[in-house]
Amino acid sequence: MSRSCSGFQWSCRVAHRAVIPFIRACAPAWFAEYEGGTSSIVIAVAEQLESETAQPTVRRPEGGLLDLLRRAILTLFSGAITVAVSGCIGPPVLEREVLGYDEVTKTLDEKLLLLNIARVFNQEPVHFTSTSSIAATFNWTATLGVGGQVTESKGTNFLNLNVGGSASENPTFSISPISGKEFTERVATPFQDTIFEFLVFQGGKINQTMRLMSAGIEVQKPDGRFVRFIENDPRRAKEYEEFRQIAAHLQWLNDNRQLFVRPLVYDETLIADFKNTPSAGDINGGFNIGLRWRQKPNGNYELTRLKGGRVAVTNFDPMALTDQKRFELDEKIKKNPSGFVYLDIQPNGPGGNLPVQGAIKLRSMFQILSFIATGIRIAPEFEVSPNVPIEETDAGATATLKINVMDNPPDLRLPNVYYDGHYYSVNDTVWDRKSFLLLSILFQTTIGRIENVGIPITISK
Repeated sequence: MSRSCSGFQWSCRVAHRAVIPFIRACAPAWFAEYEGGTSSIVIAVAEQLESETAQPTVRRPEGGLLDLLRRAILTLFSGAITVAVSGCIGPPVLEREVLGYDEVTKTLDEKLLLLNIARVFNQEPVHFTSTSSIAATFNWTATLGVGGQVTESKGTNFLNLNVGGSASENPTFSISPISGKEFTERVATPFQDTIFEFLVFQGGKINQTMRLMSAGIEVQKPDGRFVRFIENDPRRAKEYEEFRQIAAHLQWLNDNRQLFVRPLVYDETLIADFKNTPSAGDINGGFNIGLRWRQKPNGNYELTRLKGGRVAVTNFDPMALTDQKRFELDEKIKKNPSGFVYLDIQPNGPGGNLPVQGAIKLRSMFQILSFIATGIRIAPEFEVSPNVPIEETDAGATATLKINVMDNPPDLRLPNVYYDGHYYSVNDTVWDRKSFLLLSILFQTTIGRIENVGIPITISK
């Protein structure tokens, strides 16, 4: 934010016959004004037209000139105060308005999530609208006017002080309904494995993230063939219990720093055996785009680049594998869609008493909302005792995200929305607030910036 204030400007208009003395006219006037950050003082001495009835010119005593000078200094001081006041008023107004718009946008996202949960709960279709842009113009003006009249004859000198201010705001909102292809890609398509890794990497509990994002675990053979599916659905009680135990087991490993959740990184070979010596331009140019030339033992050259592959959840460090092994593992993982997170808990590693190999199948945004809404009444989650190898660990709350439906208004501190005669609010526990935070982050990654959705709805006032 920048702030500028222009300096004071003086202008003096004196008739050609009124140079000396300084005051010769019968009614000199002076005026000072500040507006919108600019201050000016104008001193005008108007020449009195000579006539037969004109009064004799009376020279102003030295005390009167000093009084006039004091008034001019007062005017300058008042203008300086106005400049300072306007600089102190503007930034707080801007700060308050920007933070206000941010708070309103956050509240809209929370209500939109809860509203769609309520819609699914009432077996109604979901609908999302994104606030794609907010543009607001702020104008504030402070005005200070000081005016006076000095008379040549005996009488009272008059002094007028005028202070004023004004402010205006012109906001423009653009909202974009999500439909068609955008709805399919953003709401109905399962999340990618990178989003799962992002939440866990940012400090989210892996069991809480799995319970929210995962539809289940697909158990596979070492070659990737399907064996069975462990569904994260309370209506399938045995599978749901097994899923919860695996999630708690992974959380125990993660708490003990024995779980690795990371994308596979390896050197991809572009040219395996280059017989000639690469030029300096080829070496420098390749280095700038992530390519690396390496001389082999036989004297030929190999061109490689560092590549990030799919995400893997393991009880061993993938970086301990050779580069070729990481490449082969990534090629096997690629047989699964991007909405699958590779899972490999080997029996000879930490926590090997509960080995599992396969993939965590991720939900879409719509499936997550449907799971939460179904858990309100149709298929509520139930408590499961964790199955951990060494010590007990907290498996979290019974419900992944509990939504309370009530007739009376909830605590205003909690995210809530009123729909179809009922209030829907997030349960007031640390676990539920953290789950709703994860859901909000997923909502932001889903909606993001909306582009190419036709003509957005623009509201201005």
